[in-house]
Amino acid sequence: MVLPDLINTFGRYLRGRFGEPVHKVSIDAGFTCPNRDGTKGVGGCTFCNNESFSPATRIARPVAEQIAAGREVIVKRTGARRYLAYFQAYTNTYGDPSHLDSLYRQALAEPDVVGLSVGTRPDCVSADVLDLLAGYREEGYEVWLELGLQSAFDETLARVNRGHGFAEYREAVIGARARGLPVCTHLIVGLPGETREHCLETLDRVLELGTDGMKLHPLHVVKHTRLAIEWKRGGYVPLGRDEYISIACDLIERTPENVVFHRVTGTASKEILLAPEWCSQKWNVLNGIARELERRGSRQGTFAAQPREQSRNRHVA
Repeated sequence: MVLPDLINTFGRYLRGRFGEPVHKVSIDAGFTCPNRDGTKGVGGCTFCNNESFSPATRIARPVAEQIAAGREVIVKRTGARRYLAYFQAYTNTYGDPSHLDSLYRQALAEPDVVGLSVGTRPDCVSADVLDLLAGYREEGYEVWLELGLQSAFDETLARVNRGHGFAEYREAVIGARARGLPVCTHLIVGLPGETREHCLETLDRVLELGTDGMKLHPLHVVKHTRLAIEWKRGGYVPLGRDEYISIACDLIERTPENVVFHRVTGTASKEILLAPEWCSQKWNVLNGIARELERRGSRQGTFAAQPREQSRNRHVA
């Protein structure tokens, strides 16, 4: 059995919405981050690769040019003919709404782009930005707000120099959902100081508040980060592959079937990845999650309706 048979994937959701495959095209629109430019902090999160994301080394190509390049690759690989413009790099709502509108409109002007997926921080989503994104949905576009929460524990967020807490996430989600704007919540498994119980409690708090989509990501150590220094000194030990798969399956089982999983793992290129090595093996992990769910005889939503403590103890041993 393959993973899309066991979870509600974003690919399946888009195919149902548009009647054909729709793929994301990643866009770097030249944004920065308030946790880098001194507004809230400098250096960014401890796990963020400063060298690979340094504005000084980035060349902001026109949005249309980036879409054309992405289209060429995707067509050869999958044959897909429709796309979501994924504003991915840095904080893609960090700017004046008129400037944001100009960038988003450049993507939407492409005839085969059916909508937007906008990645950002919970503390950079003003009412004006939410109104802007909701307006595109009213025009008939598919629009998702992707919020990088990572953890619901403020002490963890402080430890990784995130620069915001759960309160900012709560405010952003309430504002987005009040406007009918779907939210995809990003969570990292394996953050410093966190256990399986932290991950389960984070999921509980996210689901209690309400979300439309989820992304799960194992924490990996990459070059030129403060986390890399901590790891080299023995201060951080990454999760093993089997432990990540086990926790990911716990989270999937407890997530209601109507929530769309945009991703259940993440990778880093071998050129910058330090640890764990398995984070370079996307399909190995995806297949492992499918096998573990099948072994358990479960799937997304199996334990979503159970009392919290009962479901929490189901696969912890």
